[in-house]
Amino acid sequence: MTEPTAAPSRRLLLSAALAAAATLAGCGSAPARRSSGAPAVAPLAIDGTLRDALYARTMLVVNTPYTYGGNTPEGGFDCSGLVQYALQGITEKRLPRSTSQWATVSNPIDRGELRRGDFVFFNTSGGRFSHMGIYVGADRFVHAPSSGGIVRVVGMDNVYFRKRFTEARTVFA
Repeated sequence: MTEPTAAPSRRLLLSAALAAAATLAGCGSAPARRSSGAPAVAPLAIDGTLRDALYARTMLVVNTPYTYGGNTPEGGFDCSGLVQYALQGITEKRLPRSTSQWATVSNPIDRGELRRGDFVFFNTSGGRFSHMGIYVGADRFVHAPSSGGIVRVVGMDNVYFRKRFTEARTVFA
């Protein structure tokens, strides 16, 4: 027979676990749907002179281990956590967490217009914005790949990513 307090404790533990899982949903989240009458989210419009600062902050964490839901050098990164961390160091604006949220607050650009600090998005698990990285120039980007990997620089011509590229976007004004 269980004690009367056991059921509420299990419910509290289950609620906490579900909340933690929702918080950690970083890279693989689906784009948020909004009703036709809902207002659009305004793009971030970060000062373009901060591109080099974003580049420097991004390159400092290359070789950091991948961690699902991670967003610090000490705890590791997932793809959107890497982007959030890099931008937190150069702006005080409130920043999104998931890849679909980053797509919402950024503006699409032509791939040929990519500049250091812009975002590249990939369909790696069935969604247009299921993975992302930070473009660093010379046709390369930095990303946090997957479990067991490390934050690394990859060429846009990489066989895996070339086939899965979906969009280039920017948060710079």
